[in-house]
Amino acid sequence: MKTITGVSIFAMSKDNPPALTIASGETLRFETLDCFSNQVTDAAAGLDALDWTQINPATGPVAVADAEPGDALKITILDIEPGPVGTMAAIPENGVLGAFVTEGSVKRLPVIDGLVHFSDTIALPADPMIGVIGVAPAGEAIPCGEPGSHGGNMDNTTIRKGATLYLPVFAPGALLAMGDVHACMGDGEIMVTGVEIPAKVTVKVELLKHANLEHPLLENAHSCYAIASHEDLEQAVLAATLTMNRIVMDKLNLPFNEAGMLLSAAGNLEFCQVVDPKRTVRFGMPKALLPQLF
Repeated sequence: MKTITGVSIFAMSKDNPPALTIASGETLRFETLDCFSNQVTDAAAGLDALDWTQINPATGPVAVADAEPGDALKITILDIEPGPVGTMAAIPENGVLGAFVTEGSVKRLPVIDGLVHFSDTIALPADPMIGVIGVAPAGEAIPCGEPGSHGGNMDNTTIRKGATLYLPVFAPGALLAMGDVHACMGDGEIMVTGVEIPAKVTVKVELLKHANLEHPLLENAHSCYAIASHEDLEQAVLAATLTMNRIVMDKLNLPFNEAGMLLSAAGNLEFCQVVDPKRTVRFGMPKALLPQLF
């Protein structure tokens, strides 16, 4: 198994040189920094000590041999090993509550025996997930802190161990990169951070030729999801819902109206994050009805 470490990008771009190249079907480990580039070591230092040009690094990119626009990457998340200490922050004018944050603050949270210690009296189960995972977009470079059809900063709590993520390929080699792992995070990420933490992420990467995806898709043990991001939350909702409706029409051989009725009866529209300039949502269908995406 190959390991990629010590190389970070701050924008996903077709012009980024690959740190390494793999063949379809290989397993590799990404060693990631937290969203602050591991700058926070003392909560007392606060936010003023941060270099804000070093936010949201992604380890990579990795080129996949023979990947071309119109293909897709199938990324099976085999393991996520979070580091020993996570970081959270409240930042004025950031997040749903940002307008009410009069002074920024930083909190350090130890992770011990599978528990995130929020305080002396509150411990949360560690349930690590990947905040930033994506490929090079077709056009201009996109900062790693921004989501889109290429993936990026989706902050989607379903992107965790045991899940399989499908990303469209827009550039030769795909140029996969990831980072911004959270030891735990609630849907919405309303205070702009989850429990930000460095991690080791082990994945298997496979190339699907001529998949022609418009948006990222994901499946896990119980559901299949369509994921979409847009500056207008309503447009993100529409894109994810339309994508799932088309999948259900194709896989279950249903006309448009009936597929939509099934989505309305059994599907779930869920927020991923509502704090980035582009909001991200997912539409999930239970595998009892939609057994697989491919």
